[in-house]
Parts: sequence; structure tokens; C-alpha cells
Amino acid sequence: MKFGVVVFPGSNCDHDAYHVISKVIGQPVDFIWHRDSNLDGFDCIVLPGGFSYGDYLRTGAIASMSPVMRSVVGFANHGGIVIGICNGFQILCESGLLPGALLRNASLAFACRHVNLRVERTDTVYTRDYERGQVLSIPIAHGDGNYFCDDETLARLEGEGQVLFRYVDSKGDPTPESNPNGSRNNIAGIVNDRGNVLGMMPHPERASEEALGSADGRGVFTSLAAALAELAKAS
Repeated sequence: MKFGVVVFPGSNCDHDAYHVISKVIGQPVDFIWHRDSNLDGFDCIVLPGGFSYGDYLRTGAIASMSPVMRSVVGFANHGGIVIGICNGFQILCESGLLPGALLRNASLAFACRHVNLRVERTDTVYTRDYERGQVLSIPIAHGDGNYFCDDETLARLEGEGQVLFRYVDSKGDPTPESNPNGSRNNIAGIVNDRGNVLGMMPHPERASEEALGSADGRGVFTSLAAALAELAKAS
């Protein structure tokens, strides 16, 4: 069982993800350079936050064309588990692994603070260590976190339970005031229809130790580790 953290030029949360996986939850992990295309031996791929290729074209667009992403798309299409965080979420959308797009924040300002997320499902490899409806405190740090999709896609995401995380207030209600970027229906994270690709805008790796002010994000990584261990036993 092994995690891989992809490193693009401009990634700045790659070491954060590596630290949480290796030191906090104690799982084997390696970095994967953006020009590498061999994913043999990896069971979960992490696309970290940052500013891949400087976001010079459109957030995530250049990264989606990198050699490693061609392999990640194939990996995901064959059932491999992938998680994209912040810029990683943008890359997943640009690569076609997730629907929709991430637009500029409605405020047109960079947002960097802790927000409240509500866990919408607990029957996924990413959320099994949470309780449904649980409210988490996890930080955001983005200027392009406004999730947008058309009405048909939104209806499908909501109807098929593909929304895993939603911005809420401290009482667990998805109010306009609790939405930090203008995302449709307060969406903070979605999975694909197979449930093996997750994109989320908040940073769980920055909320995995109490010293950081919250350990609420650790459950994403412990959930993945437990799920991968079960898959390894089954095989």
C-alpha cells in the first residue's frame, strides 16, 4: 500500500501532504515528478495545492497536459484512487476527471482562513472515519475556488450523492454567509460517479495536527489508509 504525491512546478503543499501521510498517519509515500509517467506500485495519487506552472494560462490547465496527468487519468479510469486538493481539484476538472470548473472567488479576493465543512456522506474511501453531518474546521487558501457547473451537472451531483463536503456555518447550515467563494450550492468537494476521484478546495493536510489549530482534516487521510488496507487484503 503506497501513496504518491505529484509535484508540479509551483506546487507548495506537496511537502505538507507528504508529511501528513508519512509522519501523522504513518503510511509509505513517495513524490512523483510531473514529467514522470510510471505510476506502478502506487495505490493512491495525491494532487496537492499550489500554483502549478504559475497558473499562467488558467488554473490547472497547463498541469492537466503534463506527462504525469496522462497516467493519472488512466490510473483513475482503471479504478485507482485519486485526491486533488485546491489546485489539485482544479487540475482534476481541467483533466476531465471531475465535472465543472473552478472560477475566481465571487469576492475577487484571495481567501485564507478556517471554514466550516459539513460531511455529506460517510460511505466513501475518503470519509469513512467521519460521521454524516459532522462539521469540520479546515482552512482554505485560494483565489479561484468558486465551483461552477451547469444546472444539469449540478442536479446529477446532488441527486447521485457526489457532493462530499459543503461549506456551512457553525450550526451546520449552508448559508450564503458561510460560502467563502461563491461555489454553487456551497459545494466544497465532489467525487466522480465511481467514487474513486475526489476534488476538494479546503486543505485537510493543513488541519491534521492539533498544533495547527485543528485536526479535523486527518480523517480524510486515515479513511484512505483504512480503505487501501482493506483493498490490499482483498487482493
